[in-house]
Amino acid sequence: MTSFNEVVTTFLLIRHGSTPTVGISLAGRSPGVHLDANGRNQAQELAVRLADRHIAAVYSSPLERAVETAEPLAKRLGHQVQIRQDLTEIDFGSWQGMTLSELQNDQLWSRFNTNRGTVSAPDGEMMIDVQARMSKQLECLRLDHIGQTIAVVCHADVIKAVLMLYLNMPLDCHLRLEISPASVSVVELAEWGPRVLAVNT
Repeated sequence: MTSFNEVVTTFLLIRHGSTPTVGISLAGRSPGVHLDANGRNQAQELAVRLADRHIAAVYSSPLERAVETAEPLAKRLGHQVQIRQDLTEIDFGSWQGMTLSELQNDQLWSRFNTNRGTVSAPDGEMMIDVQARMSKQLECLRLDHIGQTIAVVCHADVIKAVLMLYLNMPLDCHLRLEISPASVSVVELAEWGPRVLAVNT
């Protein structure tokens, strides 16, 4: 008889560590956004914290801040960081690089944050499309790692999107979830569906 653990894939969904832009501007997919000193410390601490989780693989968004968060963990475990394009940040379109103070009086920005299910950034990506690409990627990884635990390093809105799908939450409620830098959210996926074990730990 097959045991529960043999058919479940456990995902450690990790937000990248702190950067100079966190809480200040929308880095989006801009190149050259690296971890700051605090973020580098967070990445090292994360590697220690997760060292005993028997992680079979470490996957990452292609953006530098995610890769830099993933590398200490992968090195400690003897793995290589595996890049997956579909784990990348939401596309903020023409808002990319703008500061939050520049956006605060923009009515579309306000609508984007209260109606995330139907409003996107100008020339940007819909949250529902983030949800679709993220869930499809995790399902592919599930099939590659049945019965294993894997780490997936990406971004706050990307993690929120897939958690809200698994929790059957409307996307307009995204502000009810907090995904802090270097936090870990734990999800189990099996053929019959998802189970969320922890958020923002």
